[in-house]
Amino acid sequence: MTSVTRQQCVVQACCLWMFVFVVMAAALTGCAPRTIEEIASATTVAPEPAPAETPAPEESPAEEDPVPAEDPVPAEDPAPAEDPVPAEDPVQTPSPEEPVEDKPVEDTPAEERPADEPAEEEEFNPTYAVTVEWLPEPIEVADANAAEEADMKPYSEVIPDTDVTFEMVPIPGGKFMMGSPETEPHRWLKDEENQEIRDKDGNLVSDEGPQHEVAVEPFWMGKYEVTWDEYEQYGLGIDAQRRALMHKRDGTKPSERELLVDAITQPTKPYTDMTFGMGKSGYPALCMSQLAARVYCKWLSAKTGRFYRLPTEAEWEYACRAGTTTAYSFGDDPDEIDDYGWYFDNSEDNEGYSKVGLKKPNPWGLYDMHGNVPEWCLDQYAADFYKQFAGNTTTRPLAIANDRDPRVARGGSFDDDADRLRSAARFPSHENWRMQDPQLPKSIWFNTEIYCPGIRVVRPLKIPDAEEAKAYEPDVEVMKEYEQAQAGKQ
Repeated sequence: MTSVTRQQCVVQACCLWMFVFVVMAAALTGCAPRTIEEIASATTVAPEPAPAETPAPEESPAEEDPVPAEDPVPAEDPAPAEDPVPAEDPVQTPSPEEPVEDKPVEDTPAEERPADEPAEEEEFNPTYAVTVEWLPEPIEVADANAAEEADMKPYSEVIPDTDVTFEMVPIPGGKFMMGSPETEPHRWLKDEENQEIRDKDGNLVSDEGPQHEVAVEPFWMGKYEVTWDEYEQYGLGIDAQRRALMHKRDGTKPSERELLVDAITQPTKPYTDMTFGMGKSGYPALCMSQLAARVYCKWLSAKTGRFYRLPTEAEWEYACRAGTTTAYSFGDDPDEIDDYGWYFDNSEDNEGYSKVGLKKPNPWGLYDMHGNVPEWCLDQYAADFYKQFAGNTTTRPLAIANDRDPRVARGGSFDDDADRLRSAARFPSHENWRMQDPQLPKSIWFNTEIYCPGIRVVRPLKIPDAEEAKAYEPDVEVMKEYEQAQAGKQ
């Protein structure tokens, strides 16, 4: 009896005992056991070819092979067991081959994306680019243009799109002795207990010497300290908000210059009223960080098309002295300071700073160079910075700023004694200037003490090249790190 005949008999006898009898038959004939699905498949396919195959039992194994070949899931039959591999190959085979052949094709664009990233940087941020590389065409202002020093005149500039004005005064180029002579009273450094500091040899220590000659190129300087009216156009975004409302009202779009201006990073919102109740309109802005002061100058440059920046320490002292060699621009007698500046003794009634321009100017027409609020310079503070210039004439000295503190402020404040308002007096910034800031991390945009510096802008006659101008830029990495730490918070 053939295998097929036996299977047909079992099926016809009883479905319940089908598997038992087939297994027994398989044991007798030496055929491998198969699953119920295989048997069902065999009983379905075999009936038609059965008559032709009955006389040829030896072909039975050959007939059984096609059955597993059609079965996608054999369990134990060695020959069908290979079928899952080919069955899976259509999915798995390309998988190993694709990493070899296709992945390089996919990886190449992935590797090229970094090369394409500069294309993404087409979202140009002027805050991080050197100002002179993108400075727009200047807006026409009477007397603001000069080809050489002889052509320089005072001029008044309206901040575009606002009714706020500021005035600039020409400062002639020349040479002067920077620092104070050893005979000048109050030049010596003092400790926290107001005692004069001495070095290891017992000599008094000063950060105002040695005196050295500095050559200064011509520039314009702000006639007054920057007021809140000016600064808050940028610092609080008042200018941008006003223009946005006007465009919405008129159904217009911002100009290319406006887009440039608005792309400059604005300070985060102050945690409190930074005037501390001392007055706003007409009063000097203060308590912005040196970084914020630098970015304000970038914003002002974008608004006007003229290159504005902070003064170097040498430029500031040169302009303050205005050709004088005395302790103050008005002489050596501190008793005359009431006519020229605001300091502790004459500011008690004001309980703070005063409006700009109320005292007499110095010989070059600059107001409040002595007192009211200190003024930021570009330099990093180093007590011994002048030593390297002794006996030489130096042009454009600048201590490049790398650390947030200490940096240089000049002029003294309404909260200082008269001797701190001298032309040569230097003020190093300190982390304590931010000790009341409740934010974490502490703001890179603000200081918190009422005696902290404000701004007086300068504009050089000769626009510097990009390499020189890098020294006047804000700390880009500090800004990026702070933005990441803020995670978009305002």
